[in-house]
Amino acid sequence: MVHLTVDIGGRPGIDCRGFCSYCYFKHAKDLPPFGCKYCLPFTKGCDYCSRSVQEKYSGFIPLRDVAEKVLADLQMLSSDLSRITISGGGDPSCYPEFTDLVELLSSLEAPLHIGYTSGKGFDDPGIADFLIENGLTEISFTVFASDPELRRKYMKDPTPEASLEILHRLAKRIEVYAALVILPGVNDREVLRDTISWLEKAGVKGAILMRFANTPEQGLILQNAPIISGQRIHTTEEFADLVKKTRQLTSMRISGTPLYDPDIGSPFILAEDPGYLQHLPVIRGQAGVITGTIAGPFLEKILAARGDKAHVIMVKKEIADLITIDDIIKLDLSTLPGTIILPGRSFVHISEAEKVLSADGRDRTVIRGPDMLTADGETSMGMTRDEVVALELEGFRTLINLINQWGT
Repeated sequence: MVHLTVDIGGRPGIDCRGFCSYCYFKHAKDLPPFGCKYCLPFTKGCDYCSRSVQEKYSGFIPLRDVAEKVLADLQMLSSDLSRITISGGGDPSCYPEFTDLVELLSSLEAPLHIGYTSGKGFDDPGIADFLIENGLTEISFTVFASDPELRRKYMKDPTPEASLEILHRLAKRIEVYAALVILPGVNDREVLRDTISWLEKAGVKGAILMRFANTPEQGLILQNAPIISGQRIHTTEEFADLVKKTRQLTSMRISGTPLYDPDIGSPFILAEDPGYLQHLPVIRGQAGVITGTIAGPFLEKILAARGDKAHVIMVKKEIADLITIDDIIKLDLSTLPGTIILPGRSFVHISEAEKVLSADGRDRTVIRGPDMLTADGETSMGMTRDEVVALELEGFRTLINLINQWGT
């Protein structure tokens, strides 16, 4: 079974009827490549870490070009097509040839999924019926609030009533998942309670609460902080507590990013259930494991249960996947062992990291760790507890094996 992703391109803030007030890409600078796992060994920079991560599209991709790419991908399939997902840098609801695209993909007779939309490009509630008739089975819909005026003000939605009606119609027939970026003092507290109640009555399957990021430490790596000057931000602890309390208000599945999923206890279930840890290898090598401040305490607890030679090194960046060379430069080299393991999806080029981490005259080996050690709220929303545990066990086995293979 094969999952096909259809990329329609589009530019954040341009091909979406304007930036939402809280958008991650708002004020983003044009930056040189970060470096990443996809780069060639001696070349810093590739399509992913120079264009894709900054959503550097020239605009929406014409339908003809999209169709040709879909045809080429179909010819490469080795098994049956099980799902089609529409995605891009712009909002699919604003794609000029959206209905034609949906009709084209409907002809492939596979369940259709829209990975993200704000609904800002939809002005006619009748589009909901059209989507259902053409095979849409799942959609992730950014809501912000069920109050139309808050959507109009903070999402720059010109027709918020229509957008909410579309979500309501879809939720009666297909799987709808809502996303809410939480601005303290704006759409939390009573507004959040009202929105969750509205979503549940509409038939929405689940909602993910997304903590608003406003500083480089929280992951704004495009030199665009602050997104909203003076806007208060939740600490990770405050946000995790908000997610927990929101879950108590509803029967819907509620999760949060960066923390947490109350129903299954992720991220890092292994840290709270020692019974699983005996299935991991014993740590015999010595190495430093670089991570962010959110994952760090969990990693320390899990790795310490399997030996005392793995040193967890937390940089001043909350999300490990968003660590860059700027975070590595700030480390105290005198405290680092001879082998360093970077987060698998961090935006760091290995050769540059080796140069930076060996600047004190001690040659250090730098390797890239596994892509995932757990599932955040966005990923776990569609997973069971057993599936997350299996993912964590696989990730930590890989990490420990790397420590034992490359560590001193």
